[in-house]
Amino acid sequence: MSKRHSAKYKIDRRMGENIWGRGKSPVAKREYGPGQHGQRRKGKLSDFGVQLKAKQKLKGYYGNISEKQFKRTYQEAMRLKGDSSENLIGLLERRLDAVIYRAKFVPTVFAARQFINHGHIKVNGRRVNVASYRVKIGDVVEVKEASKQLALVLEASQSGERDVPEYVEVDHGKMVAKFVRVPNLSDVPYPVQMEPNLVVEFYSR
Repeated sequence: MSKRHSAKYKIDRRMGENIWGRGKSPVAKREYGPGQHGQRRKGKLSDFGVQLKAKQKLKGYYGNISEKQFKRTYQEAMRLKGDSSENLIGLLERRLDAVIYRAKFVPTVFAARQFINHGHIKVNGRRVNVASYRVKIGDVVEVKEASKQLALVLEASQSGERDVPEYVEVDHGKMVAKFVRVPNLSDVPYPVQMEPNLVVEFYSR
């Protein structure tokens, strides 16, 4: 198992939830945390602990992005008009790696980051190799011509494990997706409950 995969599944076990809804998650087999003390009975979390877990779960879901990058996204969400927790979700869903994951061009958010870094993705006809690139409404995201027949792409697009949400329009024949609108929290198909309001509370302390 690669370091990336072991880290990914460790997040699931640490949270005690299958946060990506994948059949291969170890949480499906054992719900306790990783390590020799994983089966110990957990005490009730404090308010801080609940907020921290909510932050770690949301941060982990988007490929375990760095704390610095995640906090910067929170700060930007606070500057925008409207509900800060909704703004946070909207900004995270506009990340290029999140968009190509939603479009089912790749099987995981981790694969999305690597796929973009290796230059397989174009936005509005121009190659973009930065996973945190922020997509705008109306932007067209496509898999580079030479990469459309990669097994990873074909398997992900044909997988019945998850559906493409309505805020992303996709043509899997051409491997082209369009970002239609910025979603609300209720629009995002999280397999588990996400609580961005607790993330806002965590950083507002």
